[in-house]
Amino acid sequence: MQGKILIVDAISTNRIVLKVKLASAFYEVLQASTADEACVAALRHAPDLIISAMALPDGDAGDLCRRLDRNAQTRAVPVMVVACRPNPESRLQALEAGVQDVMVKPIDDTLLLARVRSLIRAHNTAAEWQMRDDTSRALGFSEDRADFGPAGRSVIVGADKNIAHNWIMKLRPHLRSSLTFSSPDTALRDLAPGRVPDVFILMLEDGDKLSGEVLRLLAAVRATAITRHAGILVVQPRPEPGLGAYALDLGADDLMTDGFEQNEIILRIKALMRRKRIADQMRATVRTGLKAAVSDPLTGLHNRRYAMPHLARVAEHAAATGRSFAVMVADLDHFKRINDFYGHASGDAVLVEAARRLRENLRGVDLLARIGGEEFLIVMPATPFSEARVAASRLCRKIGGEGFVVPGASEPINVTISIGVTMGGNSKSRNNDNEAIDANQLLDAADKALYEAKLQGRNQVNLVRPAA
Repeated sequence: MQGKILIVDAISTNRIVLKVKLASAFYEVLQASTADEACVAALRHAPDLIISAMALPDGDAGDLCRRLDRNAQTRAVPVMVVACRPNPESRLQALEAGVQDVMVKPIDDTLLLARVRSLIRAHNTAAEWQMRDDTSRALGFSEDRADFGPAGRSVIVGADKNIAHNWIMKLRPHLRSSLTFSSPDTALRDLAPGRVPDVFILMLEDGDKLSGEVLRLLAAVRATAITRHAGILVVQPRPEPGLGAYALDLGADDLMTDGFEQNEIILRIKALMRRKRIADQMRATVRTGLKAAVSDPLTGLHNRRYAMPHLARVAEHAAATGRSFAVMVADLDHFKRINDFYGHASGDAVLVEAARRLRENLRGVDLLARIGGEEFLIVMPATPFSEARVAASRLCRKIGGEGFVVPGASEPINVTISIGVTMGGNSKSRNNDNEAIDANQLLDAADKALYEAKLQGRNQVNLVRPAA
């Protein structure tokens, strides 16, 4: 499944039609008919996205957003509204309450699915950094985020300079961020560190050639190191579902399909600026505040001090979402012989190279840490049993399949690794009091699995489940 979506609508026909469209795109679909039911379902099932009708029997979409925001477990879930053409006031009220977008019926299926993909992608990215930020806070290395930071920078990019300057004159009094204009061919050329826009507002024009230039810039913004985290808002002069879907799939964060509307674009720019500022602060915490304290100086991996609280966060997240995760303990076989025969410099070289091979064969969301002399901990969130087994076997092959070049050896030396694996986050990962098994218990189960792998001959994977 690509993600979990909760549909909220009092009219069952509307829910069924939308469910069919989403299920055919391989989304898991849940349903609710009221805001009350939606809040309960959001707590119980942790959806990646909520799609709501504008009007509900016990409130409206804005009320639903405000209720979700009161609970730490649900406040980050994005909400999108699907409605018959709402009046401008109710649309703005929904956006002010935190709704990500209001899509007007009839909705083009291509645009709908592109918007769903975009919102879930942004939600998953934010959730990954939030989990890492939570780990930092648990360790005491993160300060509370400020409610507001520097003014920031926004740039309007388009082919028509006069239209852009007209927009700037209308928007500038309502924004804290600086607002400038750039043409598509100069928007990235003159950038320098410290002057990178936080938000790009890309004006699409009538005509394939002009729109093509702006969309090529969109792709370049996402691919350029200093701009890839910037917010991107695409504004179409009129609805073109295929073009809007293409912009979202290229990496646009937000889309306006009906041209310039002053109050709405102000809300969207502020939301992108706020999201960018929070994400920047979380990345800064992870990259700088923790690096020295929670990193292994030899391999550059996280150390045990970081790994155990992070494992606890993964376990908590899995308990909330119902998704399983894998915990692996990997240990280089006969490592003492390497140190004794070739010297400790060679042993260090093996550790560095082993860490590199392991890291390059894991996902970005996976945790790899050195927790002992030649022992590594691997945590793979949202990973079922079958994928964990395949991943562990792949890691074994990557270590043992090619020799290690080390000082003191005339030829590459053979090194192998044994891996013990256990699973968490499922119904069996609970003790007799029905409490989730904690990080130390998961680590102990994986360590016992590793011991069995050693007894069975080394250079292999052994998988066990925690005792129920």
